[in-house]
Amino acid sequence: MTLRYTFFIVSLLLQQTFFAQSKNKIAAQQWVDSVFNTMSFDEKLGQLFMIRAHSNKDAAYEEMVAQQIRDYQVGGLCFFQGTPEKQAALTNYYQSLSRRAPLLVSMDAEHGLGMRLIESTISYPRYLALGAIQDNSLIYEVGAAIAKQCRRLGVNVNFAPDADINNNGQNPVIGMRSFGENRKNVIEKSFAFMRGMQDNDVMACAKHFPGHGDTNIDSHYDLPQIFHSRERMDSVELVPFRALSQHGIQSAMIAHLNVPSLDPTPNLPTSLSRIVVTDLLRKKIGFQGLIFTDGMEMKGVTKNFGNGDAEALAIAAGNDMILLPESIAAASAKIKSFLQDKKIDTSQIYDSVKRVLRSKFKLKLTQKERVNYDNLTPELNMPDAVSLKRRLIANALTTVRNQGDLIPIRDMDGLASLSIGKGEKTVFQNSLDQFGAIEHFYLNKNAVDSVSKNMMDELGKKKLVIISLHDLSSKPKNNYGVTQQMMDVVTNIAARTKVILTVFGTPYILKYFDFNECVLEAYEEDPMYQEVAANAVMGAMATTGRLPITASAKSKGGAGVTTFSLERLSMDTPERAGFESEKLKQIDVLCNDLISKGAAPGCVVLVAKDSKIIYKKAFGYHTYERMTPMSTEDVFDLASVTKVSAATMSLMKLQGEGLIDIKQPMSKYLSALKGSNKESLLLEDIYIHQAGLQAWLKFYEATLDKSSGSVRPSDKFYRSQFSTEFPIPITANLYLQKNYDENVYKEIINSDLRATKEYKYSDLGLILTSKMIKETTGKDLDEYTRASFYNPLGLKTMGYKPWIRLPITSIPPTEEDGYYRMGRVQGYVHDMASAMLGGVSGHAGLFSNASDLAVLYQMVLNGGTYAGKQYLKPEVIKQFTTRHSRSTRRGIGFDMKELDGSKTQTVAASASNDTYGHTGFTGICVWVDPKVNLIYIFLSNRTYPNMENNKLSNLDYRIKIQQAIYDAMKK
Repeated sequence: MTLRYTFFIVSLLLQQTFFAQSKNKIAAQQWVDSVFNTMSFDEKLGQLFMIRAHSNKDAAYEEMVAQQIRDYQVGGLCFFQGTPEKQAALTNYYQSLSRRAPLLVSMDAEHGLGMRLIESTISYPRYLALGAIQDNSLIYEVGAAIAKQCRRLGVNVNFAPDADINNNGQNPVIGMRSFGENRKNVIEKSFAFMRGMQDNDVMACAKHFPGHGDTNIDSHYDLPQIFHSRERMDSVELVPFRALSQHGIQSAMIAHLNVPSLDPTPNLPTSLSRIVVTDLLRKKIGFQGLIFTDGMEMKGVTKNFGNGDAEALAIAAGNDMILLPESIAAASAKIKSFLQDKKIDTSQIYDSVKRVLRSKFKLKLTQKERVNYDNLTPELNMPDAVSLKRRLIANALTTVRNQGDLIPIRDMDGLASLSIGKGEKTVFQNSLDQFGAIEHFYLNKNAVDSVSKNMMDELGKKKLVIISLHDLSSKPKNNYGVTQQMMDVVTNIAARTKVILTVFGTPYILKYFDFNECVLEAYEEDPMYQEVAANAVMGAMATTGRLPITASAKSKGGAGVTTFSLERLSMDTPERAGFESEKLKQIDVLCNDLISKGAAPGCVVLVAKDSKIIYKKAFGYHTYERMTPMSTEDVFDLASVTKVSAATMSLMKLQGEGLIDIKQPMSKYLSALKGSNKESLLLEDIYIHQAGLQAWLKFYEATLDKSSGSVRPSDKFYRSQFSTEFPIPITANLYLQKNYDENVYKEIINSDLRATKEYKYSDLGLILTSKMIKETTGKDLDEYTRASFYNPLGLKTMGYKPWIRLPITSIPPTEEDGYYRMGRVQGYVHDMASAMLGGVSGHAGLFSNASDLAVLYQMVLNGGTYAGKQYLKPEVIKQFTTRHSRSTRRGIGFDMKELDGSKTQTVAASASNDTYGHTGFTGICVWVDPKVNLIYIFLSNRTYPNMENNKLSNLDYRIKIQQAIYDAMKK
């Protein structure tokens, strides 16, 4: 392309833009003139009023609002508390009463509709938290999101952003509503927020001009005074408003302040000052948009003015719209009196009316549009909105100080948490639980001074205590809710052991805890803040926030330490991982269907992507009697998933350490095989199920008594109680004879081999693995896996013999056994051979909940590392999880996607060819797709009450659920 041609194209585009803008201006002026010319003077005057409206009041109140619209043809409404559906219905009704032009519908929704519609809509982080974010594109996003929600509700004006510079910690009204004390930060974030809203057809409003940040009085209750010089006001408070004016903000709100350096008139609010509104804002700064007063019901203005005087003075000062007039009748009468007395010029009134009408044209309010309230509340709380909120919080969290690099926590041993303020276990503590075993303590705010010595001693013995402060206040009154007793408790513990202090409140609180050397500022008490803060402390995410204000010499504005992520698995929203929540609901449909068809009494499904758990749900009950609901924390018998989660995992570790070589015969590491027909069997062949081993041996049948015509465990081998002669636990009331487990191993060693070594799935080699591990390491398999993997990974439930460690009620039963154990099997391994081995074997016996299983496989997916620790070598993982050259579906130990279309498929069609994992007889599967960093876990007790129930497999529910996961991924 030649330079001349480039200039031609640019010139053409500029001409098109100019013509489009000119055409739009002409259209706007024509519409404004056409409406203006049809109005009576009273109708024109009515356009200058924006009245209060609620959607949670009675019919009499609604009629009162309607009558004001009929009588005065007001220019707009400002909605407050209520519900979305009711507000939408009232908006439609009130709009129908406006004769000449649709109403401007406004809200004070600084941090979202949830600021007013508290119970039913989303609240994003308040501005002070947003002020900590370093990526201003996120501020644009939240402005855009709020705008879209406003428009969906029929709102076209949002009184935001708050452009005040928060430079007074004692300010009772601004506080968390400001982006902070740094004017550059305030300008950048106000501008980004403004653009987000106005790009999506909602009018933004810069408030509270000329700057409400340095006051210690709330203008709702009195008239604040600011005694700064004009030079100071020019260089600080006015700067954001000047910048926003220059960059096209469509409206501004005038505060009720008394600023002698701007207008020396005693007790005159800036909202009523022509020097401030017209001479300063309109003329000197050059603001071209719509000017609103702050609410005229506020004591900051009504204290010294009333009976319509304030409203008339506000119009005389140059305001375009009177927000929340005390009396439209009194205000209209006084304005007319001012006109008659030449205190206001008619042309000024007309200019304001036309400015209001031009704003309506710009907001596409030339025609009345009805708000559709079908599905309204769900659409105002879409998953994308929740995901954005979580991203904002994650980017706001500020690690103020991190001496000793305590954040993120690496070692899960010796941890405790103490929450102060709630008197009960908090969301923060529950969220910490997902990362491992942590002992929790909590104190009611009123009980802090009577904290027991025992609790303090116990906490003092811990390696690290995570203290969190709750139930705080954003108001400076009473030290933001911080008491001397709270400080004393934190000081006492910090003197005894390491402490991470997390503050769920305004950063001004930090000045009371300067003695703490590791502090996370979390800004708000909202449950999502607590969840995300737990992720930050435990290293599931990094922190990048910076303090937006100065709390003390040790907590200055701009302070903050960037921490790093250990990539621990944590909860997140589906949208953040690239899923559509609505499509993931197909999993719910399938799970409920499999339960209704009797494929299993209940199940748990977990989906993790990119180190984030984006779906974790429980369905159904432990049994068909529907007595105990299934929980996501329930612990399941993993059956053959033990093969990969214990035996194969151990083999990979030993291979990486050079203690075992899978290319060698198993007999090299298990001396009992020497001299047997299995002496030459390679470990690799055993683990790809091509060693010629029998599939299964019914070890338990030889121990049954069938002499009476019925089958029962023989008294020769079993007792109902534990003893030194019968020590092997089969169930809670059945114990096997001492050393009988050796008979199981001998039977395997002496068993015949098959004639060929073609693929035949077999448990036998995996059973022998237990003895091999013991001979190689000196540790039993349960001890070895616990020390090597489960404990250092912080897994609370994963392991063998759960009846020793866990409440039996947390373990769904696997069968009502009428062929061997003659009773319910619950908390003890379902597999008969594993049971006869005391519940510990390489092929079965492992139990876990979904979260622990996910952590184990996230470690594998990470290439053998987790939370900064290396467990397995990546090259060994690659070796074991790569399809073997002699198989279409097996890695070494791991099952994989079957490539032969003529054979039974094990995973969803959309799963990549590199997908690896395993299924389990009791109704289990875990699959890892490294191509998309995806983990899928399905846990059930499909064998209850009878293991002959094969509906789960016959109807392919596990595969269908997996396919639903892929279908929900955004393309």
